[in-house]
Amino acid sequence: MVELIITEKPNAAQKIAEALADGKAIKESINKVPYYSITHGNQDIIVGCAVGHLFGLAEKKKAGMNYPVFDIEWKPNSSIKKDDFSNKYLTTLQKLAKKADSFTVACDFDVEGEVIGMNIIRFVCKQKDANRMKFSTLTKEELIESYENKSKHLEWGQGLAGETRHFLDYYYGINMSRALTAAIKSTGRFKLMSTGRVQGPALKIIVEKEKDIKAFVPVPFWQIELEGVVKKGEINALHKEDKFWEKDKALLVMKNVEGKKEGVVSSIEKNEFTQLPPVPFDLTSLQVECYRVHKIPPKATLSIAQDLYVNGYISYPRTSSQQLPPSIGIKKIITALQKQEAYAPLCKTLLAKPTLTPHNGKKTDPAHPAIYPTGITPKLEKKEEKVYDLIVRRFLATFGENAKRETVTMTIDVNGELFIAKGQRTTFKGWHELYGPYANMKEEELPPAEQGDKVTIKKISMHDKETKPPARYTPASIIKELEKRGLGTKATRAQIVDTLFQRGYVHGTSIEATNLGINVVDTLEKHVPKILDEALTRHFEEEMEEIREKTKKQDEVLGEAKEVITDILKGFKKEEGDIGAELAQAHIDTQNELSTIGKCYKCNDGDLQIRRGKFGGFIACSKYPDCDVTISLPSGLIKPAGKECKECSFPMVTVIRKGKRPQEVCVNKECPSKKIEGSAGAEALKVASGDIEKPCPKCTEGKLVLRKSIYGQFYGCSRFPKCRHTERIENNQAFVKKAKKK
Repeated sequence: MVELIITEKPNAAQKIAEALADGKAIKESINKVPYYSITHGNQDIIVGCAVGHLFGLAEKKKAGMNYPVFDIEWKPNSSIKKDDFSNKYLTTLQKLAKKADSFTVACDFDVEGEVIGMNIIRFVCKQKDANRMKFSTLTKEELIESYENKSKHLEWGQGLAGETRHFLDYYYGINMSRALTAAIKSTGRFKLMSTGRVQGPALKIIVEKEKDIKAFVPVPFWQIELEGVVKKGEINALHKEDKFWEKDKALLVMKNVEGKKEGVVSSIEKNEFTQLPPVPFDLTSLQVECYRVHKIPPKATLSIAQDLYVNGYISYPRTSSQQLPPSIGIKKIITALQKQEAYAPLCKTLLAKPTLTPHNGKKTDPAHPAIYPTGITPKLEKKEEKVYDLIVRRFLATFGENAKRETVTMTIDVNGELFIAKGQRTTFKGWHELYGPYANMKEEELPPAEQGDKVTIKKISMHDKETKPPARYTPASIIKELEKRGLGTKATRAQIVDTLFQRGYVHGTSIEATNLGINVVDTLEKHVPKILDEALTRHFEEEMEEIREKTKKQDEVLGEAKEVITDILKGFKKEEGDIGAELAQAHIDTQNELSTIGKCYKCNDGDLQIRRGKFGGFIACSKYPDCDVTISLPSGLIKPAGKECKECSFPMVTVIRKGKRPQEVCVNKECPSKKIEGSAGAEALKVASGDIEKPCPKCTEGKLVLRKSIYGQFYGCSRFPKCRHTERIENNQAFVKKAKKK
C-alpha cells in the first residue's frame, strides 16, 4: 500500500518528507520535478508537489470578445497559457498517482490551498475524496502531529467556497473587462480594460478620496505661538484657542501680549495612562506595520512572509487571527528564540515571568492562529530579515508588561492670555523594550517647572495657516480600508490594488487616481452603477462564507451571480457607444498626463511628452508639427521626475533600468552639468573639430566622433548604426559629481 501526499510547493514537499521519514527521505525526480519516497511507521509514502494552481478557469469554447460568458471549466494551466511550466508538475503527479492506493492533501490549509488540493484529487488522481493534513507551521513536530491526526475527508466547505470565489471572479472579470474593452474598441481605439467584483469597488474608494481632495477648499486660520524659557528649559506653547478662524480675534490677542517679556505658569496637569501591549499580527496588520516601519509594499510583505513560512521560520501568514493559543507551545518558542543573539536578553526577561499570556486581539480565523515565529534560527536576506525581526519582536511584545505614559499640560498666563504647552513621556517602558525600535513613541518632555514659575518670553508669533485636504491612501492604508469594508480577502487585497496600478487607474506611492481611473468610475456610475456596488460585493462574500459553513449550496450562489451579471451587461450594451467614447477620451487624457514632463523650452506653448517610436523612446513637443523639438531617450522605463534641473531649469526624467537604481537625468543635452572639463574636455573639442582622429577600436573602419545624449557627451563610432561602439568620457561633469557623492 502506497500513500501519495500532495503538497502545494516543492519546498513544502521536502519539509514534509524530511519530517515524516523514519530514516532518510529519498529524493527522486521525473522530468526534473522532485518527489520523495519515505517510510513512516509501516506506511510507504510518496510526497509529491504542485507549484500553486495547476488548473485555471477557461471557456469551454472560445467566444472571442463576446459576452456574457458563463460556460467555463477547470483546465490545466498549460492548455490555457502557452509555455506554462506547471505542466511537468501535473504530469509528474499523474504518474505518481498511478502508484498510490491512498491520497492525502497537505497543501496550505486555507481556501486557495483547498482548491489546489481538491482539483488535483479530482482531475489528476481521479478520486472523489482524500485525507487532509492541517498545519500552521512547517516544523517537524507539527507536521508529524498533523499527519497522524489527519482528517479522512477534504475540507469540502472551504474548497467549494474557494471554487465559488474563482467562478465569481472569472464571471465578473472576463465579462466586465470584455465589455469595457469592446466599448473602447467601438470608437476605433484599443485599450485593454479591466474591472472585477472587488477591483471596481476598490477603485471607486480611491476615486472618491481623489474627488474629496480636488473639491477641497482650504480654509485659512491663525495660530499664536509663544517661544520662551522656564527653569532654563526651552518651551513652545500655543494659545489655548489653538486655531483662530477670524483674523481680527487673533490680532486682538497679539495686541494684548505685545511687548510682554514675562509670563507665569498658572497650572500644570499630569495624567498617567496605561498602554496595553500590541496584539499579535494577522496578515493585514503585518502588511500595514511593515509599510509603516520599512516602507515595504503589502504585496512584497506577503511574498516575503510566505517565503519565511515555507522555510519553516514563521507560521502561516495568510491568517485573519490576532490570537495565539497555548497549543502553539509559547514557552518552547521563546526558549528557542533565546538562542538567537538579537533576542536572547528579551527572551530571558519573558522566561523569568511566572506565566506567559499574550495580549490577544479580537479577530479570529477558523484555520490558523496569528502569525508567530517558530523559533528555528533563520538564514535571511536583508528584506527578509526586516520582516522576520518585526514578526519576532511583535510576538515577544504581546507578552510584555503594560507600558506607562504620562502627558503634561502646562498653562502659561501672559497678561490674561493663556498659552498651552504639551509634553509626553514614557514612565515605564514595559512592552516597548520588547518591540524595540518599532515602538517609536514620541517623547517630548517639558522643563521641570512648577505653578507660579516665571516664563521668559523670547517671542510671540502669529502664523498664517490653512486647513489641509484629506490624505491620500498609501499601499498599506488602502488594504486596511478594503478589509474594514469587507472587500476582498486577506490574500487577494494587495493583488487587487496592484492590478489598479497595472491598468493605469492609479499611480504614485501616495495613491492618486489618474484621469482614466476617475473616468472609469464616473462612466460606470453613470451608466452601470451596479458594477461598483460595494453592497453587492459584500453580499457575495457573505454567501461564500455560508458555502464554507455548508449552509448554502454553490449552485444557488453561482445562479444568482449569473442573473446579476446578465442584468448589468444588458444595461451596458445599450450604452456601449457612450461608454466607449468617454473611456477612450479618458485614456488619451491619462496618457498625456502621465507622459508630460514639463513645458516645451522652444515654443513655450506645448508640453514635452514621452513618446514611443520605431526606434525606441523619445521626447517631443505636443505642438508637433508646429514645434519640431525631439530628444532621444535611453532604453529602459522613462517617467517624468516631476522636477526641474537645478543647473538649467529644464525638465528632468527618471530612468529605470533592470537591475539598476533609478536615475534622475536632465533632458537638456547642453546642460552645464554635462560639460566636459580638463584634459579630456580639451581632447574632446579637438576630436569634434577634426584636429584629432581616434579610430574605432571595435570595427577599426570608423572613427570616434563626439556625440551627445541626455546622460552627457560621449564618443561613438562614425559608422553607427552598423557599429554601435561607445566610450564614456570619464570626467564628464555629471559623472564626476556623481562619483564625488559616492
